[in-house]
Amino acid sequence: MNKNVRVFLWLSLVLALWLNYETWNREYAPPPAAAAAAPAGTPSAALSAQIPSAPPAVGTTPDATTAATPTAAATTASTAVPVVAGLPVEAPVASASAAASEAGSVRVRTDVLDVEIGVAGGELQRADLLVYPLVKGEARPVRLLNRDGAGFYVLQTGLAGPAGTSRPTHLATFSSGGLTDVKLPDLLDELRVPLTWTDGAGVTVTKTFIFRRGQYRVGLEYKIENRGADVWQAASYAQILRDDIPIERSMFDVESYAFKGPAYYDGTKYQKLALDDDDSGKLSRDITAGWIAGMQHHFVTAVVPAPGAPYRHALKIDGQQYLLSVAGPLQSVAAGADATFNETLFVGPKLQAQLEQTGPKLDLVADYGVLTILAKPLFWLLEQAHKLTGNWGWAIVLITLLLKLVFYPLSETSGKSMAKMRVLAPRIKNLQDTYKEDREKLGKAMMELYQREKINPLAGCLPILIQMPVFFAFYWVLLESVEMRQAPFMGWIQDLSAKDPFFILPIIMAGAMFIQYKLNPAPPDPIQAKVFMILPLVMSVTFAFFPAGLVLYWVTNTVLSIAQQWNINRRIEAQAALAKKV
Repeated sequence: MNKNVRVFLWLSLVLALWLNYETWNREYAPPPAAAAAAPAGTPSAALSAQIPSAPPAVGTTPDATTAATPTAAATTASTAVPVVAGLPVEAPVASASAAASEAGSVRVRTDVLDVEIGVAGGELQRADLLVYPLVKGEARPVRLLNRDGAGFYVLQTGLAGPAGTSRPTHLATFSSGGLTDVKLPDLLDELRVPLTWTDGAGVTVTKTFIFRRGQYRVGLEYKIENRGADVWQAASYAQILRDDIPIERSMFDVESYAFKGPAYYDGTKYQKLALDDDDSGKLSRDITAGWIAGMQHHFVTAVVPAPGAPYRHALKIDGQQYLLSVAGPLQSVAAGADATFNETLFVGPKLQAQLEQTGPKLDLVADYGVLTILAKPLFWLLEQAHKLTGNWGWAIVLITLLLKLVFYPLSETSGKSMAKMRVLAPRIKNLQDTYKEDREKLGKAMMELYQREKINPLAGCLPILIQMPVFFAFYWVLLESVEMRQAPFMGWIQDLSAKDPFFILPIIMAGAMFIQYKLNPAPPDPIQAKVFMILPLVMSVTFAFFPAGLVLYWVTNTVLSIAQQWNINRRIEAQAALAKKV
């Protein structure tokens, strides 16, 4: 019995230590170095003027799946052609910023996005997510990309070329053909927004952004028409430039628990990059079938290169600002030929279905950590339950019930052992009184009693051990899944990803845990009994600032456990009473 109580106490201690470790790790992690940081809202000169280098050209024959898809008349550059490295800056940063303002922008509106594309550079310089209010109940949407004010955050794209050549980089000026404000028509599912650039020597590049109804994926297409006399060489690139203002860490703010910063996928593994890590700034890798992403809680900006060709992934850091880029191999377009380069952008919430369609393993940006193997199926189950109920809160209740049914045989065995120990409590108390001066004989007598009655005193801990990983996986699903953001349940619970505003669920949880404690065998040690008496209160206070959805899961699980244990206790006590009569 003492061992059983100790295990419960150790499990509670492990849970408390884990929660404290998570909080400490997030609140007191070393902040990024900021010695060279640019003023808030001002892009770093060293980063803004950067044009990423590209990996060497890939062979002499174009592949159907490479980043560029030239016509039959176009050929890829030979390895003797200089790679895109050390390109001169086409304009000083100050004049480039001024040009961006003077050249104006094209406003693009779909049913889910309100975007501004700068005519200077074809830069995505603002993106509002129309169906995601910043504060529930208010009209102001989440603004993901932003060129003005603190938190500078833009997505830059372009074509670069050999040193000394003029190319439509993110510093070049395009023509919008008079477009200033376009909207996706009600009867169409696709909107194409073209910008054009010419070098004055016969080469015209049409840079087209492709928006689709209900989608946060944005297609990017470069159509190159070479009517000049010479071969024209270019490599496509895209980069995320961000002033990554650190979030103040707080155990009372779930948003501060999520990773914020640059990340990439190398074709095998998802990597998060800390700005205060010296190795992060040394990233320069040629990767096929990878992607880059600017991460924050619930939302992401990502670039997915065209499949089949190696793209150089690189990260530059200047104080709290970073430039995360991908650059494709140098390609050639023969005189008189056309070619098309393609890439895919993503600007929006971490909707896993859309992320999976956008790029390989891009859904990993919904970061469930080491428990992804459990969290992914849990989220899938929640999605299916949500389709049935139409409410994420009831989906949590339904999946909790399903998990309880799955583990019912194990819980039944455990519950019977606990119920038998409850029936044996008077006999255990008698043994304690008899051998109170000899703990060795007491332990031996109790073990003999357990063996005669076929009781395993540790059986009650097994369901908890199994349940803890599920609990932690649920924690990350509710914390990281944007589907739970501002999702209502009922009554006062209008956001399952935030804490219960009136702490009603934690209070219910404390009451349910106390009832559960009363249904279990009483600890023989008075001190242990007192600890178990106050444990529901301690746990409810700890859970008070957790997402309401997580507390709902725990309350539902506890109520189901109470019903199961009450039924088992009733049956075992009836059997014991019948045995006495016989």
